[in-house]
Amino acid sequence: MSDAIKFMIRNNYEATPGIKHGDVFCNNNSMIGDVHTADVHTIIPIIVGDELVGWAAGVTHEIDVGGIEPGSMCYGHADRYGDGLLVSSERVGENDEFYAHYLQRCREGVRAEMYWVLDEKTRLAGCQMVREQVMRTVEEVGLDTFKAFMREAIEEGRRSFLARSRQMLVPGVYEAPSFTDLPWSEDANVHRLARKDMMMHAPLQMTVGGDGRLDLSFEGANKWDFHSFNCAPSPMQGAMWVQLTQTLWNSDKINDGAYFATSLKLPYGSWCNPDYEKVSTTLTWFFLIPGFSGMIRAIGRSYFARGYVEDISASYCTSWNLMQGGGINHYGVPSAFTNFEVSCGGTGALYVKDGETSCAAMWNPEGDMGEVETWEALEPLIYLGRGMKPSTGGPGKQRGGTGSEALRLLFKTDSQTIFNGGEGHVFSSYGIFGGYPGNSGYRHNMHDTDLKARFDKREPYPVLDGDPEASQISALCTAAREDFDMKAIQGPQEYDLYLSMNRGGPGLGDPLEREPEAVARDVNEGHVLERFARSLYSVELLKGTGELFTADLPATEALRAEMRKSRLARSKPAAEFFAEEKQRVESRAVIRPVADMYRSSMKLSPEWAAKYRGFWALPDDWTY
Repeated sequence: MSDAIKFMIRNNYEATPGIKHGDVFCNNNSMIGDVHTADVHTIIPIIVGDELVGWAAGVTHEIDVGGIEPGSMCYGHADRYGDGLLVSSERVGENDEFYAHYLQRCREGVRAEMYWVLDEKTRLAGCQMVREQVMRTVEEVGLDTFKAFMREAIEEGRRSFLARSRQMLVPGVYEAPSFTDLPWSEDANVHRLARKDMMMHAPLQMTVGGDGRLDLSFEGANKWDFHSFNCAPSPMQGAMWVQLTQTLWNSDKINDGAYFATSLKLPYGSWCNPDYEKVSTTLTWFFLIPGFSGMIRAIGRSYFARGYVEDISASYCTSWNLMQGGGINHYGVPSAFTNFEVSCGGTGALYVKDGETSCAAMWNPEGDMGEVETWEALEPLIYLGRGMKPSTGGPGKQRGGTGSEALRLLFKTDSQTIFNGGEGHVFSSYGIFGGYPGNSGYRHNMHDTDLKARFDKREPYPVLDGDPEASQISALCTAAREDFDMKAIQGPQEYDLYLSMNRGGPGLGDPLEREPEAVARDVNEGHVLERFARSLYSVELLKGTGELFTADLPATEALRAEMRKSRLARSKPAAEFFAEEKQRVESRAVIRPVADMYRSSMKLSPEWAAKYRGFWALPDDWTY
């Protein structure tokens, strides 16, 4: 929100339209200062006498923004014109009230109009409470003291950040790239300009200076494209601070002081800083979340070098499946929904313990799934079941936190537009120190099912998918059509049975170093499928009393010894491996989306192109 305020200052709002006590401004334009269209800001000035001394602002995520499809973050369209209602740092009220015509525009522009208007009024009330507290403070201490305190607080924040960084991090350059794919070439639901297979390149580099300064760079990021996952500098700044305030800078003194001790390089024309203002940014999180996952691994490596092992995390999971949609709801009126179970993925493994099960997201560290009954009151979908999703946490010496799944049945509505959201073929959040990533995505939905007849006959019906290789959905439901594939990024479809799955976090350390009894306990508690105890952890299980497994320690020791021998047999000297990979690069033996991605990165950034060619010892004119 501070970016939106700075936009108003740079564009001389004090002259036009003017800024006075009681004015109300609104913004949800990420090119100005926001994360994405669904995050709507209310901003009011704090004026003492004739002097503007500060601002109060609040933000909420709206469940529908009037986009081309229902839901807060629709995608599949090609540009901003499908994103929904856009308010660009506009004055929307005076005298501490919204303009009637503005509220009417909102009602006419979104599907869930009651929630939008209520949220507008709630944000304004919160801002007024902040303003009144500031005014009381100014009255008590005087304006000059208040202004001096603000400046000192910011300077103290800058110095404290540098001191914290010097204490916790080792100076140097840390590299942690990540990737995300969009398998859209055969998806008839997306715009024709988006109908291709694409890859996102996030070559994150973190530089820690000797004075504690922290500089992040995405130099080498590839070009923006015709999808809804482009970012602007403001959401990228927001993502950086979401991460820093959960890790290095978990202080109660968060202000722009720390901002002055950092920098963020975002190449112009790339997906994280487009040179075309009309790109779609309605779901910036889809690239932004994996793009910053490397930052946590980089910080973790630096913590390790300092010995702060209890602070190390293997990063976080990506926040999918993102369930949203809309249509004529179970009350018979047009509406939309965005289900925030998505805030409850498994967390990354820590150096000292496993990740937590289904409780957090990168953007929301206090995740709460919400009650099933509450979601059913809001959405025309019945929960057939909700539970842990086994084998979603990344394997490792410490296991990544387990994700969850919910199976939903369309109820009291003829149809809904519902999205599947999640990556298709690429792991976009990796483990650390030998740990594996959490799960990738798939979709499993049923159309025109026999469930009504099953209910009438009191026959068994699915409550979860469980192990997708022994799917409960497929076993206990017959349908005219079944979507069961890896196309986890998918545009709108109408479903009558819908699987929503939240991911598990990445692991930390070599899975062969995990305590065998911990693996047995994971299988007993439903975190790990039985067959993966052997294939991933090389643990031999015994069936004990009460059908619970225990670890066969002698057999496990022998199995792990054999696995280590097998690893050695498959391994090769680094020089030999490098030579083989160099030959692949020189012959351009990569799939088309990868070639397109790297060619775009090299064209946008001569600096990164020189780095790539230098690493592989390629000619100066070499490209994909």
